Amino acid sequence: MNLFGFLKPDRPAPPAELEIPLFPLKSVLFPGGTLALKVFEQRYLDMSADCLKRELPFGVCLILKGEEVGEPATVHRVGTLAQVTQWDMEQLGILQLGVRGGRRFRILESRVEPGGLQRARVQLLDEPAAVPVPAAQEGLLSMLKQIAADLGPARMPEPHGWNDAAWVGYRLSEVMPVQLLAKQKLLELDDPVSRLEILYRYLAPRGLVR
Repeated sequence: MNLFGFLKPDRPAPPAELEIPLFPLKSVLFPGGTLALKVFEQRYLDMSADCLKRELPFGVCLILKGEEVGEPATVHRVGTLAQVTQWDMEQLGILQLGVRGGRRFRILESRVEPGGLQRARVQLLDEPAAVPVPAAQEGLLSMLKQIAADLGPARMPEPHGWNDAAWVGYRLSEVMPVQLLAKQKLLELDDPVSRLEILYRYLAPRGLVR
């Protein structure tokens, strides 16, 4: 008989799951990033009103196949929670939203509602503990600080995570002039140092970083 059978090792808690509405876009939203949206389709006006009223996020996903308007688009499975930070309706029927990226998620299953809005059951993805930018990629940090100064607080608001490799990688990924699919792949990476290494290998041969 095992007298210590009750002393079982702690198991990690299963990743949190949510059910959220989806906003398919031809844009990639990164955690901590900002995005300006013009909302005019009824399905997204209703979604925005509900999220504002209940202070809930929606999911931003890059479109894999289809368009932003009309028939529901097929999306990549990894996206980012978006929390509305500001809104305005200067013109009737057109809602201007400012959103900020939260945690990444992976779509487990999705459905299309009668009005064309997509809803999904998603699994929130864990973010690793903050680690500093490695010495080999410190040139990226200097580059990002200059970009932040040029863009100003409206495009790159505080708090700034200069000591967090994940934050630095996300900010560089969103401003780099690369294809959307490349941005999506950078979003999907779990290891922040690997993300920085990829960015460095892209920028260094072009003389954009030392």
